[in-house]
Amino acid sequence: MTPTTPAEPPGGPDADAEPIGTATRCGFAAVLGAPNVGKSTLVNRLVGTKVSIVSPRVQTTRSRVLGIALQGNAQLILVDTPGVFVPRRRLDRAMVAAAWSGATDADILVVMVDAVAGITDDTGRILANLRPGGRPALAVLNKVDAVAKPRLLTLADEVSQTGPFSDVFMVSALTGDGVDTLATALYARLPIGPWLFPEEQVSDMPERLLAAEITREKLYLQLRQELPYASAVETERWTERDDGSVRIDQVIYVIRPNQKAIILGKGGQRIREIGRAARSELEQLLDRRVHLFLYVKVRDWTDDPERFRDLGLDYGA
Repeated sequence: MTPTTPAEPPGGPDADAEPIGTATRCGFAAVLGAPNVGKSTLVNRLVGTKVSIVSPRVQTTRSRVLGIALQGNAQLILVDTPGVFVPRRRLDRAMVAAAWSGATDADILVVMVDAVAGITDDTGRILANLRPGGRPALAVLNKVDAVAKPRLLTLADEVSQTGPFSDVFMVSALTGDGVDTLATALYARLPIGPWLFPEEQVSDMPERLLAAEITREKLYLQLRQELPYASAVETERWTERDDGSVRIDQVIYVIRPNQKAIILGKGGQRIREIGRAARSELEQLLDRRVHLFLYVKVRDWTDDPERFRDLGLDYGA
């Protein structure tokens, strides 16, 4: 099999790929992969706007996120799934279950591989789980801008021989290289059918949850390894104001008192910086003025079934 590179059209004939034509098309494409391979960055790139948060920290995405993209008469619904890894805690198990559920229900399966890391243990387990069903999928080698071409060709061949892939694409989700070629292949594989979302909608995520996710992203970017894995952000109140602005009150949950002190920072400086960064991005996304108020509370939410439901996760997974 010849890998599909940014300079080439999609690979050889595929029974699932049909000319787009004039019929309305709509379908789901699930993006599956190990933690931190760039799934959310790719989904945001394909949608053309931010629908999923991104950070260098692994397991940033905790639940299924839908991004909705359009091309001509076709609506592509992208399912950004949590990274697949060996679960050790209840939250881990719920995240991995959500990832496989999103992959099972989709019309198209996209498996992402970090071209720099290659086929890691986590990626190897994903490929092994795909083989028994033999379900055709598309493989995407990401971060190709950081890898020499001979290494890419070797990895592409290794991936194509390991999993049930009809095509292998090489992209950089960060820069956009090769993404248009991948998008063309995805749209061509969509089944004929009516659109499921209005033309202007780019995600199914409620604004309250999106606002909480944006703040959680800023936490990760500000604190990196200092931030506890089990921290969470919840939008407690959303108050529309007469002047068209919105007041958003959010709670950041941590497990231990010393973690609260880390987030607050000396004299409250750190939480103010987090709030400024989150507010700035929310104002751009919502296109209006935002008054953001952050509070930090100590509470272990990882055994709270209600919180799992809010995230769309199965507490009993």
